[in-house]
Formats: sequence, C-alpha cells, structure tokens
Amino acid sequence: MGRWQRDFLTGLAAGLLVGLFLIPPVVAHAADLVPLGNRIPASHQPAPAPAGFVSFCIRFASQCATNRQEPNRAAMTASLWGELESVNDDVNQAIVPEDDLPHYGRAEYWTIPTDGKGDCEDYALTKRARLIALGVSERALRVAVVKTANGEGHAVLTVATDHGDYVLDNLVGMVRSWDNTTYQWIERQDPDDLTQWVALSPVSQSPALVAAHGG
Repeated sequence: MGRWQRDFLTGLAAGLLVGLFLIPPVVAHAADLVPLGNRIPASHQPAPAPAGFVSFCIRFASQCATNRQEPNRAAMTASLWGELESVNDDVNQAIVPEDDLPHYGRAEYWTIPTDGKGDCEDYALTKRARLIALGVSERALRVAVVKTANGEGHAVLTVATDHGDYVLDNLVGMVRSWDNTTYQWIERQDPDDLTQWVALSPVSQSPALVAAHGG
C-alpha cells in the first residue's frame, strides 16, 4: 500500500469518527417515553367537595381559580413527563408523613405545608402548586379522592393529558396511569369549576368522610 493510500484511509477513518460525533442523537418522542395511559371516564355527576378542600380554597383562593381559557388537558411531551416525575419524587422526599390531628389539632386540614410535614392531601396540593408554577394548566391538575385496596381513604393528584390521565402519589414513587392502580376512584375536581367535584363511581358514603380517614 502506497503512502497516498495510507493517508487517504487515515483521513477517511478520521472523518468517519468526527461524523459520528456530529450526527445529532435521535430524540425519542414523548409517546416512546411515557407508559400508555387512558382517560378517566368523564363525569358530570356532582359530588360534595371534601370539607378540608373547601377550607383550603378559602385560604388559597388562587389555587382554586378556574381559567376557562386554559386547556383542560395538558399536551404530553418528554419535557412534561420529566417534570411530573421530578415533582413527584421531590415532594415525596421533601414531606414527612404526619396526620392532621397530631399535626394541626384537627381531623381534616388541607394545606400546602411549610414545615415539611403533611398527609396525602398536602402532598397532592404541593405537587399541584409546583406544576402550576412550571406552567402546567391548572384545569389539567385535579386532586382526586380514592379508596386504597385495604379500604382506606386517600388523596392523589391526577394530571389529565392528551396521552391519558396520570397519578402523582405519595404512596408510590413512580408516576402511573390511573388505571394502573388498585384504587377505587371516588371523586375529583371538576375541570369546568375547580371549586366543585364530580363523582367517579357510586359510593356508599360521603366522599368527604372517605377523604378524612386516609393519607
């Protein structure tokens, strides 16, 4: 092999290596990163708002305001999915579980805690506030009341997206589709009026009572 041939092959190899570094990486679509979800069936059946939530809206009116110009579903993107996972993880780590009665001296007190302690509703409301601050539509961020597999009341944050409805939960580290849980879905905020709630399934007791016994 002559010198010019060796120089040519060396230059070709170097060019190929540089080209590999210059080729932009393949960007995965959100649909490739997000577990496939389904929408929670729509409901227009009114349900009584939990008493703790009513009190919360009096104290945090801006968190309960409804802007009908905002979409009631967020557009799922890889960026949004990353925010959901990050906020869920951060808040789960930042808040230490504590029931309302020993914490506040009352059975039901929904709030965005400032002392690093709270129960399930406080986790959900904190996550909701953080996502609103990141620019996610408030109408897409709806607190829901459920029953766990052992019959306890529990509150979670649901995020309605064009890719399905997802759950941010203090009992589970990962963000999941609502139908990938073992919960009985009781009620959640109405996107048309975030101070109101709609029933998600027939219940045998007041949702407000259900919410008061879990967390």
